[in-house]
Amino acid sequence: MKTLLRSEELAQFLGAIYLFSLLPFAWWWFPALLLLPDLSMIGYLINPAVGAVTYNLVHHKGLGIVIGLAGLALTNQNLMLAGIILFAHASMDRVAGYGLKYPDSFKHTSLGSL
Repeated sequence: MKTLLRSEELAQFLGAIYLFSLLPFAWWWFPALLLLPDLSMIGYLINPAVGAVTYNLVHHKGLGIVIGLAGLALTNQNLMLAGIILFAHASMDRVAGYGLKYPDSFKHTSLGSL
């Protein structure tokens, strides 16, 4: 089952790369911005519960979709880029086995223990 789920996430990641290719940004922007959502882990400096909230908010694919669609509706390419990066990052993390976090520990995720 894990292989099936990871392959689904990989397909979503590749879809995000395709969507990025439709925007007028240089290709180097994609890898340059791809790890930026991990700054949300800064909440773990306070405690695991706050860290889980900040991490899960930024790594929720729905946030990327909403921001990307808002950019599409407003014809704002920067918002579209932000949404695609958030979605791509969340998919990439799930391919690597990092799921959304429970409030007790960074290693306790929706995909199992790290």
